[in-house]
Amino acid sequence: MIAGASAAAPTLTFKFTAIKVGKLTTMAGGINNAGVIVGQYEDKPAIMHGFLLSGKKVTRINHPKGNNTICQQINSAGAIVGNYTDSSGRTVGFLYQKGKFTDIAGPKGANFSRANGINDDGLIVGSYGDSSGQTHGFLLKGKTYKTLDAPGGSGTVATGINNKGEIVLYWLDSHDNVESSLYNGKTFKTINVPGAESSYAEDINSTGDVIYQWFQNDFTEHGALLHKGKYYKFDCAKSMSTAGSGLNDKGVAVGACQPLNDYEQGFKATY
Repeated sequence: MIAGASAAAPTLTFKFTAIKVGKLTTMAGGINNAGVIVGQYEDKPAIMHGFLLSGKKVTRINHPKGNNTICQQINSAGAIVGNYTDSSGRTVGFLYQKGKFTDIAGPKGANFSRANGINDDGLIVGSYGDSSGQTHGFLLKGKTYKTLDAPGGSGTVATGINNKGEIVLYWLDSHDNVESSLYNGKTFKTINVPGAESSYAEDINSTGDVIYQWFQNDFTEHGALLHKGKYYKFDCAKSMSTAGSGLNDKGVAVGACQPLNDYEQGFKATY
């Protein structure tokens, strides 16, 4: 158990539990409403494996045509999205469902892709790189990609989508700081963590809660939650850094923290 603290007014209590799967690092990426968690772990330096954690049972997930499998999110049906590195060193997004991998390679001409979020309708969001090296967000419905670029920004990355179709994204502004937006299908609304130098919105649930990792101007990394219109900042106790990454509709969030003198480990936090 990790003792946690929130650091915003008004306060919200976070109860943390550690998640450690690999011998080295463990990072929890997403959690569905059944409490099943996905993420990635490292058992040898620079070799990542995906995992699914259901109760106390851990299932390793490795893409058969590559390495460094990263599992980002999981929906209620157990469909998982993420990315892997193929034999040519290219990053490729994937959908893993019923034991089968399907590449999510991005629109025609994309030179890399990452699948970051999936909702219960099977809509997928992520990012891809074009031929000029620019990064764009995407929404994938069936086989059709829709490019998502935050107005006035560059390097847009779509990270999460809820069952209402609301999407969270982050992007680079003109001062090279990262800002976050909520996209409702028509308009983009900026949703930055107050006081943050950079805000990375990572996931959104069906009640509109958003989880973040954010940075102060001294480059320290923290977690934050936008809950019922208010922002709550949080950190794992006795850790050098904390990052939120996923949440479900039941008031449970996941992410990773860096304890003092230990490898990075995942966490589950109820709020």
